Amino acid sequence: MKNPAVTRKPRRSLRTILIVSFLLFSVAPVVLVTFYSITKFEDAINQELSRRLTINLREISVILSDLQGNMRSRKEKMQSNPQWSFGISVGDVPLIRQLMTGSLKQESVSALTLYSREGRLLTSAFKDLSGNVRFFNPVNDAVFLHEKKIAHFQNNEELTVVESHNEKLVSLVMISTFKNANEKTIGFVEQRVQLEHEFIQRIKSRLKLEILLLDDEGKIKLSSIKDMSQGKIDLAAFSKGQTQFFKDLKIQGKPYGFLVSAIPWGESRLVMALGINKTESLSVLRSINWAFVTVVASILLLLVILVFYASSWVLKPLHELVMALQSFESQEQAVTIPVKNDTEIGLLTESFNEMSLKISQVRRDLRFKLAELEKANKELKETQSKLVQSAKMVSLGQLVAGVAHELNNPIGFIYSNMTHLKEYSEKLVSLVDIAEEKPSELKAKKEEYEYDYIVKDLPKLIASCEDGARRTRDIVLGLRNFSRLDESKLKEVNIHESLDTTLNLLQGEIKNRLKINKQYEPIPSIFCYASQINQVFMNLLSNAIQAIPGQGELWITTQPVRGIDKIGKVQISIQDSGKGMSAEVLSKVFDPFFTTKGVGQGTGLGLSISYGIIHNHG
Repeated sequence: MKNPAVTRKPRRSLRTILIVSFLLFSVAPVVLVTFYSITKFEDAINQELSRRLTINLREISVILSDLQGNMRSRKEKMQSNPQWSFGISVGDVPLIRQLMTGSLKQESVSALTLYSREGRLLTSAFKDLSGNVRFFNPVNDAVFLHEKKIAHFQNNEELTVVESHNEKLVSLVMISTFKNANEKTIGFVEQRVQLEHEFIQRIKSRLKLEILLLDDEGKIKLSSIKDMSQGKIDLAAFSKGQTQFFKDLKIQGKPYGFLVSAIPWGESRLVMALGINKTESLSVLRSINWAFVTVVASILLLLVILVFYASSWVLKPLHELVMALQSFESQEQAVTIPVKNDTEIGLLTESFNEMSLKISQVRRDLRFKLAELEKANKELKETQSKLVQSAKMVSLGQLVAGVAHELNNPIGFIYSNMTHLKEYSEKLVSLVDIAEEKPSELKAKKEEYEYDYIVKDLPKLIASCEDGARRTRDIVLGLRNFSRLDESKLKEVNIHESLDTTLNLLQGEIKNRLKINKQYEPIPSIFCYASQINQVFMNLLSNAIQAIPGQGELWITTQPVRGIDKIGKVQISIQDSGKGMSAEVLSKVFDPFFTTKGVGQGTGLGLSISYGIIHNHG
């Protein structure tokens, strides 16, 4: 095998062969000339279309200007009518509606709205789809003109805007002051012309072009082209100071050229796109480009010859190399291929053969290392399992010791009471026998046996035994609830009951030393593995108790976690008045086998296991 560190160069350069071949056929000059010619002619077509559309745009601007003039004339005509002035001045809605009905039926305006001098809506009328006039009046609360619009009329008599609604609708709106014969403002009149589908179809028929109405974000609101009301056009050119720009679009498989322009309408603008089908223009372009076909066909013929040449000289060895690579992926042994030429392909083939031998050797070494790692991983898992079990046994031992201590007190109390109960029962049985056999001695024996004291003390002894038995039962029941050995599936659990059960089992360490402060908020039951959650509570509460050397306090708080993605989750906080932890210890509390306790007092796995349980519960 050759030394890979030695740099080897091919005796013949494949790169030189390919460059000379392509330069020989002069592909690049032909391609550049062809591309330049097509681009320039297409630019000329776009400029001509843009010029034609600009003329049409001026005609549409005149239509909109006439529409604005008609609105002003209509307002002047209304002002000159005394009935309008009277109705608005006194707020006579029936009269105003009668006048509005006649006006809307005769005029091209789509909606008419009147406001009082204070800007309060008097009434509003509009034409429905059938051409009938309908009215709108506020039912409960009054409707007012916006404060900004009223402020506008302090220095102006007219406000003209374009409104684009969520539905496919664009409205041209003019709001004007309404003055009486004394030139005093008595209200406001709003005229609205809705640019609907029929409007753009009329312009399309008149100008023989396509029309799109857009909102300020470029979304298409109305279109003369069917099924073209969901698109969007980028209006970024407007932000650069342009008032109009030309854009090519392909609609329903047909090429269109659109002139996008922002036509002023009072204080706002109406964004409109005028388009022409470019099919005929492109057909002319294709005819012109046909002149280049002969030259390009000749070049393609030469390229075909070159491809055959390249396939025998370059591609065939490369194909063999690819096939060898693919077979190498499915084989364990090294794969080598013969070297057939002295170019870079030959050098690549030699390098592949060397690489194949090296990879084969690395695979064998890797399989050996992998077997060793699997063996070590298996041993590590077994050791980890034993350590976790050891930690559980230590916790269980501490728990059993505490429970045994708790059980010892009530059982010892019951045992000590049994001596007195036995003595009292023997005396009472003896008194019963004397009462049957020697009634005359009964009174003396009762005084001797202290009968009155027995009658008084006996219920107390029985009650004390019952309390001890009840305490014993509660401890055993709490231990059973804590372990929950029969619950290996997810189940709804009351967290408060689990916390209280754990505190009862730790009562021996808490009693007469610690004060427990509970702040339980109403929380929902949660789905969890009950025995695992109890193990977490036992670890946390045990650590808290052990962190308090003498007298101290524990605070336990529960609360629901609120939020859209926090449904069914609760937060439990456990705080103690112990000595606390340093920053260094705090950063390691969840590390396995880390403990601050002495040898034999802790395994360092309690908090690590608790962290894993909480993490698995989400």
